[in-house]
Amino acid sequence: MNLPNALTLLRICIVPLLVVVLLTNFSESWIGVPQHVLGVGLILVAASTDFLDGYLARRRGEVSRLGTLLDPIADKLLISAALISLVENRLAPAWAVVIVVCREFAVTALRSVAASAGWVIPASRMGKLKMFSQVVTIALLITSSVSGQPPVQTRAFPVIAFWTVPEMHTAIQHLIGPAALTSLDVRVLLYGLGRGLLWIVVFSACWSMYGYFYQFYIHVHGARGRTDAKRQQTAVTLAEKMD
Repeated sequence: MNLPNALTLLRICIVPLLVVVLLTNFSESWIGVPQHVLGVGLILVAASTDFLDGYLARRRGEVSRLGTLLDPIADKLLISAALISLVENRLAPAWAVVIVVCREFAVTALRSVAASAGWVIPASRMGKLKMFSQVVTIALLITSSVSGQPPVQTRAFPVIAFWTVPEMHTAIQHLIGPAALTSLDVRVLLYGLGRGLLWIVVFSACWSMYGYFYQFYIHVHGARGRTDAKRQQTAVTLAEKMD
């Protein structure tokens, strides 16, 4: 156990606390912090440990196989728990969360197969971009919530024609017009931005999954090629000895 791995375990321990905060309606006077502020604080603290554990592991020379395998698992637990909680609060559409969570399971299964063969698949740059976009999107959606619920009471929030939502139309008018922005206007704008970024999250999740599976395919194909070449060389050697 070293400091980077301890930070990774801390991120896992934050997960149940984050779920309780997002799914429990409590009075601000109880702990003195609004629910959405506490939720954003927890997700940002957890995301900062994701950066620190990798940075400290490389700087201190403490990169380990356990940390390499445990870090993506901690990320998946954090993001999956947060997104599922957002679906429960109607802050995120279920279809997008299903795609992201299924991607996480697929990549985890791929890593497990590769690890059983003695090959550890490191996190890709697209995977890091995915994690960053997920954290920003989740933070925006949590910040936009009003008592854990979306500021716009609509089942389908359009991304292209988002101004057709009355609350969004009013918020945009206040933003570009002489009228002052209200706290509800700010929440509606943040909600629209978060729902728009959710498309980037889905795209980056699918693209990074393709990258992982492509790496796996190249590795397996290369290993088979090396095995076939070795068998062919062995056969040639045996044939020469027989001659």
